[in-house]
Amino acid sequence: MTTRWLTPEEQRAWRAYISASLLLEDVLDRQLQQDAGMPHLYYSILAYLSETPERRLRMTDLAAQLKITRSRLTYAVARLEKDGHVRREACKWDKRGTVAVLTDEGMAVLERTAPGHVATVRAALFDHLTPEQVGQLEEIGTRIGQALQGDGAEAVPEGLPWLRRSSSSCGSEDSGT
Repeated sequence: MTTRWLTPEEQRAWRAYISASLLLEDVLDRQLQQDAGMPHLYYSILAYLSETPERRLRMTDLAAQLKITRSRLTYAVARLEKDGHVRREACKWDKRGTVAVLTDEGMAVLERTAPGHVATVRAALFDHLTPEQVGQLEEIGTRIGQALQGDGAEAVPEGLPWLRRSSSSCGSEDSGT
């Protein structure tokens, strides 16, 4: 088998991507640690739950949305639960499932922290891009994400822990949550 080495252009693009993504994650983590005492992942959990119906979602579905393993999510939710930001409940109609619920305290932390977080994201990323580049960034991110998860035209790659199947989110059966 012959190795397809990166071209010089690909190597530069790869290194620029790695550098920028590591720096961006560091900037976001520092801002969120300072403002809310939590890493970016924990903030992302709160933010995602805030956007779901009734601020609740089955843990497996939350892990899939955040692209993290269930064990990593369990650890993070345990910490958020200890801090009073999230609580866990048994799934009402699937006794095997657990639901993460954003508490009022967690929502208040999110509302206090969101303006600073958005300002940091804007200053670190979007203020440096033209509107055309923002569209390109979305297109590139979407295309890479689809390729890594399988875009329907090809089989879903094995071994991606966040792709574990779940029957659906839990909540009231009538609301579809």
